[in-house]
Amino acid sequence: MRVLAVADSDSYLKWAACLLADLPPDPATRLAVVRTPIAPSPGQIAAALSGTPAAEPLPQVLSARALRRAAERMRPDVVLVACTGPVVDVLVADVLDGLRPRPVFVTGLPGISVPATEKAWLFRSGCDLFVVHSRREVAEFAGIAARLGGGGAIGLARLPFLRPRGAGRDGLPARPGGGDRVVFATQAKVPGPREERERILHALARLAAGRPDLDVVVKLRAWEDERQTHNERHHYRRLWRDLGEPGRLAFETGPMHEQLARAAGFVTVSSTAALEAVAQGVPSLVLADFGVSAEMINLVFEGSGLLGTLDDLAGGAFRAADPAWCAANYFHPADADDWTDRLAALVTGPAERPRSLLDGPEHAAARRRARLRVEVPPHMLRAGYRARRRVRRYLRALT
Repeated sequence: MRVLAVADSDSYLKWAACLLADLPPDPATRLAVVRTPIAPSPGQIAAALSGTPAAEPLPQVLSARALRRAAERMRPDVVLVACTGPVVDVLVADVLDGLRPRPVFVTGLPGISVPATEKAWLFRSGCDLFVVHSRREVAEFAGIAARLGGGGAIGLARLPFLRPRGAGRDGLPARPGGGDRVVFATQAKVPGPREERERILHALARLAAGRPDLDVVVKLRAWEDERQTHNERHHYRRLWRDLGEPGRLAFETGPMHEQLARAAGFVTVSSTAALEAVAQGVPSLVLADFGVSAEMINLVFEGSGLLGTLDDLAGGAFRAADPAWCAANYFHPADADDWTDRLAALVTGPAERPRSLLDGPEHAAARRRARLRVEVPPHMLRAGYRARRRVRRYLRALT
């Protein structure tokens, strides 16, 4: 089986590389990054692939046209489209449309997808297989599919980086030895306001002052000059400098698994890394001070036993996840996974091509804009956006 995997950001690249390891032995695989404004830097690519079979050599960053040529040469049986929604849609419906023989298009989401959203389904409704990572997510997306139509099959796969070494028969991790650091996993989107992010930094500084035996590390997704899946308006390192660095914090990037290997505690607002920490048996904390909601991307942690406050963080009050919550959310038994079986059936047997809900003239303009994101070099695209904003400001000034 020949598999071409395409990613457009660091988080999707990590997901794709790990998911490829689920495939039967000795598949012919190629991993590529499609060039977009959020394409990862070489350092981000190396960090995302660290510890995976795809770590060497690093994948190429390809334009849309180069990706099409690579697919025509490879003639893949499967294309894993590990990208943000609009890029998935334009790759499947436009850039890679018309490949002969037509490959099976597989897509999915790289982390927590609760609550399931119609938008996620719409952008991926042209794919044959949609991979999610908990029984709850399967049920919620199946409900959306039944209501909206379109799309293909829904497959279940345990998140690839949630397969701990030394796990017990119930799939839950064994408790590791102690570590020498507390790791805060940042996110680009939440919390959004500057003052809320500053409150987190102050709580981390209080923890560092009270526990001189621990290193308190702010684990960044990217440095200030690197791009991410989502734009980050208030970067934590820049905020810390603006605050005058009132305490003892370290700021680091790199693979999360390396940080967790040394962690005595873990904290986040809603990052998928919380699941990695649970998988490695690291006592954790999910901050609820800014709300527990779909907007904060932490609704799934209700009932987990991990929700707490900034005061808990400052006091080092980390906790273990509830086993019943784990079983329902992301830590199902390995034999419940069915995505590879569904994929094999799609590759070997005839199947009706899925119907994309975004086909039609009313969506043509959006697809053209998405095509620009994967075709035009990012620096030219950003220059065009800046010029358009200047023209709009000038026109508003005239009215």
